[in-house]
Amino acid sequence: MPIKRQEFLKPFSREHHHNLLLCWKIRAGISKGIDFERIKKYTDWFFETHILPHFKLEEKYIFPILGKEHELVKKALSEHRRLKRLFTDDQNVEKSLSLIEEELVSHVRFEERVLFREIQKYCSAEEMESIESLHLGGKFVENTDDEFWM
Repeated sequence: MPIKRQEFLKPFSREHHHNLLLCWKIRAGISKGIDFERIKKYTDWFFETHILPHFKLEEKYIFPILGKEHELVKKALSEHRRLKRLFTDDQNVEKSLSLIEEELVSHVRFEERVLFREIQKYCSAEEMESIESLHLGGKFVENTDDEFWM
């Protein structure tokens, strides 16, 4: 049964979909035996272009609805820190890519299935309006320089 998502969270859910596609691309690249540095180059671009801005918006506008001391927010922030470390690890690229693929899927599922449901329960109409007025979630931009997953 699909999760009923309120309008103000839909741009974040669309970005989560693209994050899941990144995980699929990493898996596809690994299964095709693509050089890990090629995959890393793409994930570096994706991290800077999509994931970091997404994390910043969640941390600035979405998480404060529950407060930084809420257990679910603490978990999400901890996962953000962990993912940032994995994306910026240049020493163990093969291991980090594999962990990104696993942990980013898990993180997205947690936010979509648990955290966002809780946020929807407690978000005021004013907070929803404020977030909607930001016009978040513009058109997704892809990097087609090296489509190693094809």
